[in-house]
Amino acid sequence: MIEFHNATVQYQKDTPALSSINLIIPKGDFVFLTGPSGAGKSTLLKLVYGSVEPVRGHVVVDGQNLTRLPRKQIPYLRRNIGVVFQDFKLLNTRSVFDNVAMTLEVLGWESRDIGKKVYHVLKSLGIEHKKDAAPLRLSGGEQQRVALARALVNDPKILLADEPTGNLDASNKDQILKIFKEANIRGTTVLIASHDKRVLHSLQGRVVSLEKGVMQEAVNVP
Repeated sequence: MIEFHNATVQYQKDTPALSSINLIIPKGDFVFLTGPSGAGKSTLLKLVYGSVEPVRGHVVVDGQNLTRLPRKQIPYLRRNIGVVFQDFKLLNTRSVFDNVAMTLEVLGWESRDIGKKVYHVLKSLGIEHKKDAAPLRLSGGEQQRVALARALVNDPKILLADEPTGNLDASNKDQILKIFKEANIRGTTVLIASHDKRVLHSLQGRVVSLEKGVMQEAVNVP
């Protein structure tokens, strides 16, 4: 499903953001990326959805070598990938409903079906009553849920999340982690970047540790 072969990303001339990453993530895996700030967690996620390109090595996602994939094909690849960004990337001029619905509109869904699907996802996250609100009027935790709803609404093959519990209290963290686990049980490959040890110990999965762009280890959490 996701393969990194000697993948190296370099933003500055002398310091690689990621160095020679070799990692295989089979379909249906649940993987945690951990490490301190600046370790390369976010960059690794960006490799998966084609936001950055490796200067050496290559990345394969859903059977496609991204190094060889024309840039104009990247949006089609992303249709199978849900992303929860650390800074949410919500459109503040649109309602909660519209922010989530846009994903399905791009895919050509009928308006009636969009309404049902969006409401279902918002309800599963406990924010259906906020559907008409602007993101700026929501708390950080509520914005996080909207970002997760947008990532989940089209039932993606791959779900990526960058610090998805960073703005949530303990109770809400548990609920969000339950949503990720349910998506994984349905067959979605889940990759979460987090330095929150509560996240690591709450769910079973593989833990991949990064430090200064180098993969330190990959172990299973029993």
